[in-house]
Amino acid sequence: MASQLSQQYAFRAQKSFGLVGGTPTYDPIENFLAPEVPARTYQYSADGRLFAYAIPTGVRIFQAESAQLLQELSLPNIVDISFSPRGTYLSTWERPQKLEDGAQHKNLRVFSVSTGEELIAFSQKSQEGWELQYTISESHVVRLVGQEIQVFRPAEWSKGVVDKLKVEGATSVTLSPGLNPSVAVFVAEKKGQPATVKIYSLTSLAGIPTCQKTFFKAQRSQIKWNTLGTQVLILTQTDVDQANKSYYGETGGLYLLSAAGNFDCRVTLDKDGPVHDFAWSPNSKEFGVVYGFMPAKTMLFDQRARSLHDFGTAFCNFLSFNPQGRLIALAGFGNLAGKVDIYDRRTLNKVTTIDASNTSYCEWSPDGRFLLTATLSPRLRVDNGIKVWHCTGPLVHIQHTEELYQTSWRPIPVDAVPPFPQAIPPSPAPASSVLQHVAVAKPTPTKPAGAYRPPGARGLEASAAYKRDDDTPSGQSTPNGRYSRSPAPGRFQNGRRHVPGAPTSPSPVRQPGGDQEKRGRKRKGAKDKEGAKKEGVEGSARPSIDIPVNGNGNAEAAANDAASVPPTPGAEGGLDPIAKKVRNLNKKLKAIEELKEKQKKGERLEATQLKKIDTEAEIRKELSGLGISS
Repeated sequence: MASQLSQQYAFRAQKSFGLVGGTPTYDPIENFLAPEVPARTYQYSADGRLFAYAIPTGVRIFQAESAQLLQELSLPNIVDISFSPRGTYLSTWERPQKLEDGAQHKNLRVFSVSTGEELIAFSQKSQEGWELQYTISESHVVRLVGQEIQVFRPAEWSKGVVDKLKVEGATSVTLSPGLNPSVAVFVAEKKGQPATVKIYSLTSLAGIPTCQKTFFKAQRSQIKWNTLGTQVLILTQTDVDQANKSYYGETGGLYLLSAAGNFDCRVTLDKDGPVHDFAWSPNSKEFGVVYGFMPAKTMLFDQRARSLHDFGTAFCNFLSFNPQGRLIALAGFGNLAGKVDIYDRRTLNKVTTIDASNTSYCEWSPDGRFLLTATLSPRLRVDNGIKVWHCTGPLVHIQHTEELYQTSWRPIPVDAVPPFPQAIPPSPAPASSVLQHVAVAKPTPTKPAGAYRPPGARGLEASAAYKRDDDTPSGQSTPNGRYSRSPAPGRFQNGRRHVPGAPTSPSPVRQPGGDQEKRGRKRKGAKDKEGAKKEGVEGSARPSIDIPVNGNGNAEAAANDAASVPPTPGAEGGLDPIAKKVRNLNKKLKAIEELKEKQKKGERLEATQLKKIDTEAEIRKELSGLGISS
């Protein structure tokens, strides 16, 4: 059977649709009848035999391996479709409508795949949770209607409901896989009453629950059964976080229940924050949880909720076991960087790290050796496409597709694919699509990070106005870290405004204090507005060259007088280079003294701080060379 089922994937986009073969060539499947108009959805059957897609005029059903058209159902306005586990039945859902005769619109219909005959129809208003839940043998079907669980026999659809159970306040029902199916019913918290999960055996719904658990902080839940259907994980959440720590509500807790009722507990999570993801291993004996505020923590637990391994903290929110349970993928998607770490379950060592940025969909291949990542629309409308990675890290296939809506591997049962080898297999040679992508792709040059410059100063040699000592924190340039209107370093030089990057030329200096007085007058009230205007007119009428200062025309003497005036705090234009150097060295000495005080108090210093203390002797020597005694 392994030779009959090839590994393939399907994709659906705005302007394209197709089936693509797997390793090593990834060629499109020939003779596939693609839709003439954009398809609304597609679906593989769980055993991988069948493939179907919905278009505005109907539904087409194909044999997945050969892409041969088997059935075409004329069903307009179909929005979603679903196969039964063995591909015997096809369910369709369309938006409910008001009929002219006032009858209920039966918008959920079930068809026979082999004959195309409609077998039964239901009314289903909401698209959420519309799918019928089959047992793996297709012997029973479960459906929640209001607060009533209804059971049907697909072999006898005409008999209608064969069993039912009414659970007050039921909001969801989940059927377990396995040979002895059970039903988990969730009742949300309401009006102070705690939430409840009840588990019933499908063969005896009228009896008492085999397991029952109550808890608070549970307005909605995620329920995941293990592959055997013997245990279930339940994650409870609230719509609103009372502590205002999360926009998405508060995580109530993660609980582990046994279908037989002989075990139940709350899974202990030792890091505050939400549960981002949790998943069962295919062996049904262990599960992984990603939880806590970022960076999140990932733990592996056994079937009794005892911790097996701590993967540490990382920026991840996604966890997935490959179908054989041999490899584990931990990734951070959504608003995270898209790094995927792959671990070997046997050794618990990291195999590789994949950089799959902008990924919105991720899935293991049925043989467990490849990982498919995709960037889908409308989550992201640029760089849409599909990438296939080998489990050891190399990219083996890439497909760029505009407005890609949906993609997935073709399901194949685990026993129908070759077993995963003892040693992780090497990667095959990349497909031609990867080689073409490498040839076309241009490496993006990385610009060296540097100090920010305003647009007017870019492309020019750095002015002293945009240089600062590397050891001086930027927060100390203004008092108390606040914005100061005092002149920035270099803004005023020789009493006049200096434009960064412009050539400097010596010019006479205005009378010291004139600018300060003018600014003071501008801050006065309406009474002094006229005086300020007159002064501004006089100042503007003054010539900018050869101005008599202090009663004489000697500009050099005026400059000497200006140099003797104490500089305004925060204005460095009046300091000569030696004074600036002394001031910066004194700042460093002061910072070193503060670090030494912290060291005396027993505080732990970082390596960079200790290195700074070691420069004290050198700084004092430099001060001595400038003629300053420290």
